[in-house]
Amino acid sequence: MSLIKGVILDPLNRKKFNGAIEINDGRITQIHKTGESVPQQYILPGFVDSHIHIESSMLVPSEFSRLAVRHGTIATVSDPHEIANVCGIEGVNFMINNGEKVPFKFFFGAPSCVPATPFETSGATLDSQDVDKLLERDDILYLAEMMNWPGVLSSDEEVMAKIRSAQKRGKPVDGHAPGLKGKRARAYAKAGISTDHECTTKEEALDKLQAGMKIAIREGSAAKNYEALISLLGEYPEKIMFCSDDKHPDDLLFGHINELAARSLQRGFELFDTLRACSVNPVTHYKLPVGLLQLNDPADFIIVKDLDTMQVSETWINGECVYKNRTVHMPHVAFEPINNFVMNETRPSDFVFESDESEQPVIIAHDGELITGMEYESLPVKDGNVQPEPDRDILKITVVSRYQKAKPSVGFIKNFGLRKGAFASSVAHDSHNIIAIGTSDKFLSDVVNMIMKSEGGIATVDDERKEILPLPVGGIMSDQPGEIAASKYERLSFMVKEMGSSITSPFMLISFMALLVIPRLKISDKGLFDGETFEFIKNG
Repeated sequence: MSLIKGVILDPLNRKKFNGAIEINDGRITQIHKTGESVPQQYILPGFVDSHIHIESSMLVPSEFSRLAVRHGTIATVSDPHEIANVCGIEGVNFMINNGEKVPFKFFFGAPSCVPATPFETSGATLDSQDVDKLLERDDILYLAEMMNWPGVLSSDEEVMAKIRSAQKRGKPVDGHAPGLKGKRARAYAKAGISTDHECTTKEEALDKLQAGMKIAIREGSAAKNYEALISLLGEYPEKIMFCSDDKHPDDLLFGHINELAARSLQRGFELFDTLRACSVNPVTHYKLPVGLLQLNDPADFIIVKDLDTMQVSETWINGECVYKNRTVHMPHVAFEPINNFVMNETRPSDFVFESDESEQPVIIAHDGELITGMEYESLPVKDGNVQPEPDRDILKITVVSRYQKAKPSVGFIKNFGLRKGAFASSVAHDSHNIIAIGTSDKFLSDVVNMIMKSEGGIATVDDERKEILPLPVGGIMSDQPGEIAASKYERLSFMVKEMGSSITSPFMLISFMALLVIPRLKISDKGLFDGETFEFIKNG
């Protein structure tokens, strides 16, 4: 039996009182209120990330959990979409099995869109029958983000079959519909979509709220929508959740949902409304077996010394203290990596952009945004090879298939700022082919070959240095402890910035330049793609 004393924060009943919780066999068996003084610490429900791809931390679930519990996160609503695109159902099983080896509560969904589009080469396909079999399982709690919103609006039979599979089992369906408003948002929600995490403006979020969806305010390593949407917390506290979507390991070292809690309280949002977004709303929406400081609940809670910073001193899951005094009390887990990678050494000549036309479409990247622009720029042409212009911050971008031997697709991109060199990643949403940006064909070839030889990784190269963080688990996750992977990731990000980039998180942002379902101009292994018209601009 354990007895924990402090100021108890009960967001379900909106009460704050001095007291103690008594824990037996992993559950809260007594909640004592007292008029006496208690230790100056706050006891509150643990935080829940309402939508995240664990793979984007570049860590396997067990290692992700060791970093997350330091910040009071006890559970995640996790879409294993990334590993499913690489390894199919075997990848989903890997994530579930690895996560079960630690006390942390991972709640996985059935990926709804594998591959995300037919306009790229992926490692697997999950059709409606595969999704139905996944949803039969008790350890699959929901249908993960339905990115094919055009398929929803057109009542595509495969898409609707997946949605019906979730509905007949009473499992929620997550949404993904950037920019959708008005009648289309209402039609999307009416089809059974219950949430959205892609809103970038309050106007868009209000449309979706009024259509009946809940909104997950996203603040990740690349997409940061908190500032635009946080006023909704005061207006619709019962319909707002917090999520990170994608959180790279260096960011996860320093904070998670606790940062959003602290920011919200510092801005004057009501305490219990804030805690609803951090824990109550995701727990109730997804019917998660996660405690909320109620009698007979699982003893899932955290202790913080002050509410201004939300710095966590203790994290408890199922009555077990998994973090205290800056020490994680969970083991490192041994595992066998899985992967799906075809080696294909490249040459500089593979990255030639053949054209006699100087006017070319250019991807316009924006720091902190997944949405890109498109502009036509006049570029120099040398012997039929269109050249990048680093002095104008127009660089070459390429995607190279990691599933088959094929010619790379090549285009141009602006706003990454490299002066000389290249960087690359085999984390490239959603099919996770190799994506690279560089100032020359030679640098592109060098950096892609580094990743090929490691069968996955993130890497940088210039005239003096070549460095890589290998990602041998599906080509998207490290097999190293979280602290080691985070340190190496931070080092590589710093190198990209030394090469001239001012992007806050360059490896995170580059990983979304291949995400075709986010407008506007993107690139897959098959060519440049217009995300508004859903058509190729130039086949690579």
